[in-house]
Amino acid sequence: MPDMLKAAVTLPGEEFSRVALTPAAVQLLRKLWLQHGPLMFHQSGGCCDGSSPMCYPAGDFITAEADVLLGLFDLSDGLEPRPLEFWMSREQFSYWSHTHLTVDVVAGRGSGFSVEAPEGKRFMIRSTLMDWPA
Repeated sequence: MPDMLKAAVTLPGEEFSRVALTPAAVQLLRKLWLQHGPLMFHQSGGCCDGSSPMCYPAGDFITAEADVLLGLFDLSDGLEPRPLEFWMSREQFSYWSHTHLTVDVVAGRGSGFSVEAPEGKRFMIRSTLMDWPA
């Protein structure tokens, strides 16, 4: 999808984006930003909606050494900066380190903890194997 918004590279020594947003995800995130202020994603490998990225108001989910910052998006649309970090648990990253992740939006209710849930939509990950030696 050529209109995807690619995240800035955040992992030391890498020169490629590991995460992208579909246009539908960008549109929903801009709407949610107006409602909730700055946002962030966290992708865990846990139970329940563990395969769905969770979107929180920035800082509501505390990250630590057990998490990896995979990318940084700019949702500004040319206006004031609107940074959005995409985090993943380090353990999950060890399993998914060979994939490129695309955040998309689908109809349906996700977790009640993720800010898009009241919109009747949920974020979902689409993954593609990357073709470089790990």
